[in-house]
Amino acid sequence: MPKPKGAVTINKERCKGCDLCVVACPTDCLQLQKNDVNNRGYHYASVIAPDNCIGCASCALVCPDACIEVYKIMI
Repeated sequence: MPKPKGAVTINKERCKGCDLCVVACPTDCLQLQKNDVNNRGYHYASVIAPDNCIGCASCALVCPDACIEVYKIMI
């Protein structure tokens, strides 16, 4: 049986650092950048553990600015 795996892309320039995606992720794949900001001055979300992603899209569903895209990959 194939194991679900996901791939997340985040548009860091649109992200306003609300942290909703980080809280929604069940596998702790995401984190806000503490030492870096985007062109609007926000600490943006980034993928820190891409191998943990299961492609559930919880992060994308809660993102108020639609900055996140999730792709499901079957391996």
